[in-house]
Amino acid sequence: MPSTGIIFIALLSLILFGCSSPELVIKSTTLPHQDENSGSADVSSAIERIAYSIQIGAFSNPKNARRLEKTLLIRGFDAYSFRHESGLYKVRFGDFPTYEAARREAESLQDRGIIANFFIVPPPGNVILGIRLNLVETARRFLGVPYSWGGDSAEEGFDCSGLTMAVYRLNGLKLPRESARQFRAGRPVDRKDLKRGDLVFFSTADGRKVSHVGLYIAAGKFIHAPRPGKTVRISNLDSAYFREKYVGARSYL
Repeated sequence: MPSTGIIFIALLSLILFGCSSPELVIKSTTLPHQDENSGSADVSSAIERIAYSIQIGAFSNPKNARRLEKTLLIRGFDAYSFRHESGLYKVRFGDFPTYEAARREAESLQDRGIIANFFIVPPPGNVILGIRLNLVETARRFLGVPYSWGGDSAEEGFDCSGLTMAVYRLNGLKLPRESARQFRAGRPVDRKDLKRGDLVFFSTADGRKVSHVGLYIAAGKFIHAPRPGKTVRISNLDSAYFREKYVGARSYL
């Protein structure tokens, strides 16, 4: 059995750099400095894109946006609140195949007094480079937001996978919530081939489990929510710590 000291160190690592997700065990043949590129039935080439969604609200108080989000979640909608570039807090929900379908649903909710004014958000453009640049720009807007275990919003804070999920969803891409599922959902990418918007994964516990994720922005740097007591920040893949803990990267575009 492992000694008490080893168990304590492993638990401390999880606390300092953990996400709110179940951890993914990496094959024992994977070295810390290598990408895990072996094929898997769970690995797909791209994640699903959101078609038309409904945007509502314009709150100065983030608690009001969060309250509206929870109301919609209770009713079965995949809703999320976010800080708009205007500085106000808004809510988006739904994934409708057509503009007409989204509008019908919004008008039905409006008639029942659940929502007020609404805006139909069209799907993002098909230009991949533009999406990648938007992912980075969105992530930069969250720099300085406090870390919060289980958090996935600017007003309440982010954990690592909550940050990456929010960035992708705000750009119309359905990234899973947990870092383990994010790792499985993407296409393996060699470190030398990383592009803006790809996700980079780390094992901060014992070298065999994915427990941390960040969004690559260029020039060997990535944005992430590090750990309790810290804020969303930019770090370098070539730093001694992250070079040792790196386990692979994934692309979803």
